[in-house]
Amino acid sequence: MSLLELQGVTAAYGPVQALFGVDLEVGEGEVVALMGRNWMGKTTTIRAVCRMMPFGGSVRFSGVDLAGMASHKAAHLGIGLVPEGRRCFGNLTVEENLRVAARGDGWQLADIYELFPPWRSGRGRWRRRSRAASSRCWRWAVRS
Repeated sequence: MSLLELQGVTAAYGPVQALFGVDLEVGEGEVVALMGRNWMGKTTTIRAVCRMMPFGGSVRFSGVDLAGMASHKAAHLGIGLVPEGRRCFGNLTVEENLRVAARGDGWQLADIYELFPPWRSGRGRWRRRSRAASSRCWRWAVRS
């Protein structure tokens, strides 16, 4: 069974169709990158999977059909979108952003310091409030 499976996914912004029958299968433990030029449907695909917009076709996560499911219920299954750039908590430090994203049943701040040793030794410099640093923090947290 696939962890994530999209079959014939379509999506539109009003009368403008953005996705035309996207098929994608991601197995457990696999890492997949959606790549392409601007306006090719990468963000729309992610929004459909995260239940942030209506879609046609089928999206299944761990065998559960996401059609009609509220986004907060999909999040409880383990699906989420971490914003980059200006849509993160720019008024928080990098460490505070990581604490917000930490989950009791998942990774902890110590795990991040294990993955990125320079953060452990230079912890003080990551206490600055910076939009750029915060967005880097979110991207790195997602990759781990």
